[in-house]
Parts: sequence; structure tokens; C-alpha cells
Amino acid sequence: MTPPKRIQLRRIPGWRKPQGAIVVARPTKWGNPCRWASGPVTDGVGGSSECTPAEARAIAADGFRRMLADPEVRAVNRYPSDAEIRAELAGRDLACWCPLSSPCHADVLLELANTKAVPDVR
Repeated sequence: MTPPKRIQLRRIPGWRKPQGAIVVARPTKWGNPCRWASGPVTDGVGGSSECTPAEARAIAADGFRRMLADPEVRAVNRYPSDAEIRAELAGRDLACWCPLSSPCHADVLLELANTKAVPDVR
């Protein structure tokens, strides 16, 4: 049996989501409430730098991991419990729009759904 993996959703003729894969993109209940955007990022003290799409996705995935670890923030976002995530996503491939070469909240969900440990907060 192969371990569950992340699948990139596609809008190309003939592409089909693999059978049994669960879509975790927005606006599903599994979507990441942490939004990302590339472009200028300010540091709060007058400096700024450009943020690439991959860097922005990494920030959003990290924000998602932190949201899952904080019960108050998780409650505000009405995000499913760890038990619900494990019950519905364990052993399943997860599909999102993020490129496979970039970090994605689906990676965090795969980790949580398929282990008994709570995901690490970096």
C-alpha cells in the first residue's frame, strides 16, 4: 500500500482527480483560512522585500500549522478537530491547487491525518 500523498488539482483537458482523493482547497471545510499573496512584504519598521509565490505559500502553510496548534485561533476559524481530520482524511490522497514543489497546508493535513502526534509548530 502506498502512503497518502498530495495531488495538484489541474484545469487541463482530460485530467481527472484520482478516485478516492479528497479536495482540501478553498472553499471546502478543509481549506486553509490563512491566505497568501506574493508581492511586497513589509517588516513593520519601514523595510520591505518581495515575496515570491512559493515563499507566500510557505508562510500560509506555516500559519495553518500554527492555527491548528492554537485552540483559540482554531475555534475562531471553526476548523475541524484533529479527531475529525483523522477520521475523514487518514489514508486518503489530498488534492489542492498548490504546485507540488511548494509548501501547502495539505502537507500539514497529511501529517496530522496519518500520525497520532500533533503537528510540530516551527
